[in-house]
This record gives sequence, C-alpha cells and structure tokens, in this order.
Amino acid sequence: MSLSTNGAKKPIIAILTVTDQYRPLRGNLPNYIDLIRTGNELGATIYVTTTSDLKLSRSKIVGHTYDPGKKAWVSRLYPLPNVVYNRIPYRKMEFQPEAQQVIQSCLKHRRIQLFNPSFFNKWTLFEWLSKASATKGLIPRTERLASPTNLDSMFEQYPTLYLKPVKGKAGRGIMRVIRKESGREWEYQLVYHPNKVRRLEKYDSLQGLWAKLRQEIGNTEYIVQQGIPLTRFNKRPFDLRLLAQKNIQGRWAITGIGARVAGKRSITTHVPRGGSIDDPQKLLSAKFGNVRTAKILQQAERSAIAVAKQIEKASGMQMGEMSMDLGVDTNGSLWFFEANSKPMKFDEPHIRKKSLERVIHYSIYLSRKNRRRNAAANTAGERG
Repeated sequence: MSLSTNGAKKPIIAILTVTDQYRPLRGNLPNYIDLIRTGNELGATIYVTTTSDLKLSRSKIVGHTYDPGKKAWVSRLYPLPNVVYNRIPYRKMEFQPEAQQVIQSCLKHRRIQLFNPSFFNKWTLFEWLSKASATKGLIPRTERLASPTNLDSMFEQYPTLYLKPVKGKAGRGIMRVIRKESGREWEYQLVYHPNKVRRLEKYDSLQGLWAKLRQEIGNTEYIVQQGIPLTRFNKRPFDLRLLAQKNIQGRWAITGIGARVAGKRSITTHVPRGGSIDDPQKLLSAKFGNVRTAKILQQAERSAIAVAKQIEKASGMQMGEMSMDLGVDTNGSLWFFEANSKPMKFDEPHIRKKSLERVIHYSIYLSRKNRRRNAAANTAGERG
C-alpha cells in the first residue's frame, strides 16, 4: 500500500554509494534492487546515486535504477532527492575527500535529509554507552590496547580477553587470549584467524605474547575487552543480532531479533567467520525455559532501543538504523558487544521484508518533516 497519500508529492530517496570500475556500482547490488522495488511499492521515487553524480548545484542528477525486464542497471536523470540513505560500503571509501564533501553538503542542505552519515568507531561507542545510566550496565570492561601492563591489569580480573580492531567489521581481526596457570607460572593461549584459518599459539610470558600481538596488529588501533561466558547450545556459544530502525513516526523500534551461533572452531559468531543463523527462542529456551526466554528477549529489545537512542544522542548524528550484537551470559544477563551503522542484510525472511519497508517508511517521515519545516520557514519569511 502506498504511503504518499492526500495529494502529497512522492518522496524522492537516493541511496548513496560510490562508483566502481568493474561493476555498475559499489556495494550490495541485490540490496539496492530490493530497496528500489520496496520504495516503488510504497509510493516513493528511489534510485541509487554516487558521490560523483550527486551534484547539489544542479536541479537534476544522474541516478541508477534496475530494469527487471532487461536484467540490467540503467542510468537516467532524476530530481534532487529529499532524503539520502548513506550506503557507502567501506570506511576507506567514506573517508575519501569527495565522499566527505558530498556527505557534509547534504547535511547542510535545507531541502535534503541524510541519515547514517558515517561508520562507528568501537572505542567511541563504548565511551558513549558507558556514560549513560540506561546503557552502562550492558558494557563489558573495555580499554584501549596500549601496553603489556594494560593487558596484565585486565588479566587480574578476567582470565579470558578479546582483542578487537577499533574500525573492524564482520569479525575481522578479532583475537582471544586466555591466561592459565601452568605450575607456578602463567601460560597465555592466543587464538586468531589469519586468512580465516584458525591458529592457536601458546606463550610462557606476557612479553612473548605482546611481541606476537604487536607483530599481528601493527599500527592498527585495538581495544581489549573482558571475555563474557556466553550461553551455549550444543556446546557452541551464541549471541543475539538485533536490528533497530526508525519507523514511519520517526521513532526507534526493533525490526527483528536473530541469533548467530559460533562455528565449530571459530572465536566469533559472525557468519563470514563460520558462524550460523538460528532461532533465538529455540537456543535460549534450551537453557532458560520459555518463560525466562520471553523476559530475556523483551529485555534485549528494550536494551537495544536504549543503545540506539544513546548512540544517536552522543554522536549528534541523524540515525535511521543500526544492527547490534548482544550477548547472553550463563546467568541470563545481557551484554553489548557491537553496533553497526551499515547493517548487513538479515537472512531471516520476516526481518528482511520489514527492514526494507522501514528504510522507506523512515525516509517518507523525513521527507514530510522537511516539507513541513520548509513550508513553515517560507510562511515566516512572507510575514517578515
């Protein structure tokens, strides 16, 4: 059903990405096709544009749409968008001067609303969430990885630590370190996945471990985090993957909750790292029973909305969606692990369908909001 009723103009939505020398566009092309189809169904004009094409000084710009009949992408001229949905797929592309210039120009433009203007930084996220009463209880102890002393102080409280790149994505670069007693000494076990191959190495000193970490990490910024004893199903740890999106009223809501189970020899639950998708109700109820599971899932939804609100408030950015990972420990307590401002698509069909609709719904909300704001400004100008 179309949402552009009462004679209102159809909202114009642009999906922002970058050019590609080998393909029509960079990014997840099937996702763009699904968004275009959903936008058309809901009464919106929607197209993909690039940082090279989005010239705000012009009345019309080059946009790209998919022609199902030809099974090909076609380019044509479109009016400037009311709303820009940032789907630039990689940090290094988003940090390019051309991309930054376009994003900043959209943010300043009085007739355009842009949401999700940048990727998240893990360290900044934990700083933001640790300062708010609604979210600080969800945060594992997290510090910047700076020195062997830094690691040693964490090991005094937690036998298992996770090391994560500040600007990582999809589980890349994550390492796990366990400290165990070996006679009168300590033994350190390092597990990591270079080129997706699991490696287990043991060190009899913190200095030896640190030397290896420096070799692997190089100049990449890392955080070190308390290891959480996650609930397991068939001896494999799992966590919850939630999608928070704004709805047609411009309010945060949970689109869906999935579960991701760690692969047989993986230290993360990420599907690209060998994890698998499963039903959260099934996994949790095996440990906690149906009644407790219902409460855990309700609390997960409330927690995710609190996280989304705090991230948006602390960042000062206009957000429309984010996915996040919440862990459930063996006592049933929830822990925040990660949030992503460019969510990968959820494979669960009911979540996928609703997620596409919510992107369009929120864009329609922003378009209407902008139209009202500009009409009020014009009226005030006429009175003046």
